[in-house]
Amino acid sequence: MSTVIEDLVARKVLNSRGEETIEVDVVTTSSFGRASAPSGASRGKAEVVPFPQGGVDQAVRKVDEVIAPEIVGLNADFQEEIDRTLHELDGSKNFRIIGGNTAFAISLANAEAAANSYGLLLFQYLGGYVTHELPYPLGNVISGGRHTSGKTPDIQEFLVIPYGAESVLDAVIANAKVHKRIGEILRKKDKLFGGGRSDEGAWIANIGNIEALDVLAEACEEVGNEVGFECGLGLDLAASTFWNAKQKMYVYSREEKKRDKGEQLDYVLQLIKNYHLVYVEDPFHEEDFKGFAEITRKVKNCLICGDDLFVTNVERLNRGIKIHAANSLIIKVNQIGTLTDAWETVETAKRAGYIPVMSHRSGDTCDWHIAHLAVAFGCPIIKTGVVEGARIAKLNELIRIEEFLGERAKMASLPIS
Repeated sequence: MSTVIEDLVARKVLNSRGEETIEVDVVTTSSFGRASAPSGASRGKAEVVPFPQGGVDQAVRKVDEVIAPEIVGLNADFQEEIDRTLHELDGSKNFRIIGGNTAFAISLANAEAAANSYGLLLFQYLGGYVTHELPYPLGNVISGGRHTSGKTPDIQEFLVIPYGAESVLDAVIANAKVHKRIGEILRKKDKLFGGGRSDEGAWIANIGNIEALDVLAEACEEVGNEVGFECGLGLDLAASTFWNAKQKMYVYSREEKKRDKGEQLDYVLQLIKNYHLVYVEDPFHEEDFKGFAEITRKVKNCLICGDDLFVTNVERLNRGIKIHAANSLIIKVNQIGTLTDAWETVETAKRAGYIPVMSHRSGDTCDWHIAHLAVAFGCPIIKTGVVEGARIAKLNELIRIEEFLGERAKMASLPIS
């Protein structure tokens, strides 16, 4: 089967926020692959540059005029060669010339084209025939921080993970039930609650951090009793977004409180203890490796996850591994640019005992590929929302993968309880 690339086609499309982004088709002699790039609201400073100067229009021109002439004629089977070529064409360390989103869309579309040429699903092609473990869905059900505006919690995301579920389908349904139950609770608590939702489909409400946690805990307990398995609580503090470097304080606007590093540590530890949190993402700002290491030492049965801290970058991850900063990390392929780069980071994480969490971005598309990447890369968790079209696309694809695997399908193991 010939998988020589015959054409690269780039176009401008919209993401779930109505923002412009890039989509790429990779056409081979026997197949076709397509991928579009998402966008985050709160980006880590060490992420690759999403688009070149000139934005999406310039990215599309780069594909047509610079990238396509070099990629056409290569073999889609050789993913590392494709990704290396993208790095060479860019020439910078952070994809500022062609754009990280451009590299991401080409890299992913290429992998799909190669998979299609062999009649394989993407997760099979990338992970092999023996791949059969499925991730638990981690989803945002109450939004705050930069995902909202107005009077909302300072903490960016209040999350649910049904880690007791025995199937993806059961887990996805449980998360949806928690989301629905939270909406019902909020309506009872606040007669003015309008049912607003964030980009990711999570509820937006005029409540504080502790109120939001109380609502989440109530909903998780009720749904857990209904479905017969544990629905765990999690947080994404996105602490870089309220870190004031000049004051060296975490500024909680709604609470009207400022916390130094020690107070921030005590605050998060207390939340973990009081609410039996099983997942905490970015509890400190993106350069505080020592803070991540300290909190990791002091908790058990809770994943301390680095997103802005690591930005899917193997060099930053190795820096964290040396001092045991965090025990988990977010994997967003477009933070680093290519599948090969992300794969290297995942494998490095696994060797060090870190849990990789495949993740969407807040401004996403209905592209479903990360469902396959989570399975292929062996990520025990996929962070991809609960409701909203771009999130449902990925969750439904996980359900299809589970159905395809049949009796071989098995939920991944997690070090939380």
